[in-house]
Formats: sequence, C-alpha cells, structure tokens
Amino acid sequence: MNLALWIAAGVLAVVALLGGITKTFMPREKLAAAPGAGWTTHATNGFVKTLGILEILAAAGLILPAALDIAPVMVPVTAVCWVALMIGAIVAHLREGEAKVVPVNVIYLAIAVFVAVGRF
Repeated sequence: MNLALWIAAGVLAVVALLGGITKTFMPREKLAAAPGAGWTTHATNGFVKTLGILEILAAAGLILPAALDIAPVMVPVTAVCWVALMIGAIVAHLREGEAKVVPVNVIYLAIAVFVAVGRF
C-alpha cells in the first residue's frame, strides 16, 4: 500500500510540476491556444502565474515532506488542496465548454483522494 501511495503522489507531483511550469513560464496567449486551456483567455496574467506557482509548490508538498520526514502530514494536506484545485478545474472547463478534458481532472481528483485518505 505504501508503494502505491508513493507512486500516486509521484504521478500527481509530476502533473503538478509540469502544469505549474507551463502556467508560470509560458505566455498566456500561447497557453490559451493549447487544448483545454481556453479558460486562460478569461483569466489575468497574474492569476495564471499564481496558479502555476501554487502547482509547483503542490508538487513539492506531495513528495518532500514524506521523503525528508519533516512534517509528513503536509502530504495529505497538499492532496486535499489538489482535490479542491481539481474541483475548480472541472468547473472552469465545463464553463468554457471543454468537457472533453474533464475526465482527466476526475482521474487526478481520484488519485488525490487516494493519497489524502491513505496518508491521513
């Protein structure tokens, strides 16, 4: 079970890191052209960059506390925050008519629930 939780947290960390880097460093106009990123046309640059930075921090929060054995309770707390983020992402994609990417968000949400429950 511990191995499955590490794998799940690792997958979420990679997703968060890649998404965070993209949102933080890619121009919003270029990001808006990507599939599933139409929501960025209605968001400010500051919001998109802030969301990217939070995703990078989530990547660290899913791995480092447990790996370093420093406040390991932060792993499930971060996973719960990821659940909230995925709920927001689902709402945003549905509002933008991007329902085809919602199943991916649901999968990430389920993985985050697994990590949160397993680590609490």
